[in-house]
Amino acid sequence: MPEAEIDSLAWIHVRDRRLLSVRTEGKTKFYLPGGKREPGEGDVGGLCREIREELGVELDPRSFRFFALLNEQADGYADGRRVRMTCYTADHRGDPVPGREIAESAWLSSADAHLCPPAGRRMLGMLADAGLVD
Repeated sequence: MPEAEIDSLAWIHVRDRRLLSVRTEGKTKFYLPGGKREPGEGDVGGLCREIREELGVELDPRSFRFFALLNEQADGYADGRRVRMTCYTADHRGDPVPGREIAESAWLSSADAHLCPPAGRRMLGMLADAGLVD
């Protein structure tokens, strides 16, 4: 029986018809920026903290808009574990620059879906279907 699902948060940021994605040190796939919340942390606080750590930008808490709830096969788990990812758009201050745990960032189109785990592929498909990314 699979372990409990992973509860995570993601920032959906599209610019010039491309989705911002990140690759963490030691990984080969590109993920949606964000991560797991700390105990007692809400969605807004948790995602603001994760994006500050990963990309050095400040999200505007007042601008958060729910975008989608994904439930996909978690990457890197042989036990069938799933990830439940609550995705938001939000305005930000600063230019995204990879932080210490991020090897690189990239702006992906739907043609780059093969570079992503299931949740990223699903998001790129949703954005393409909505006409927001190429």
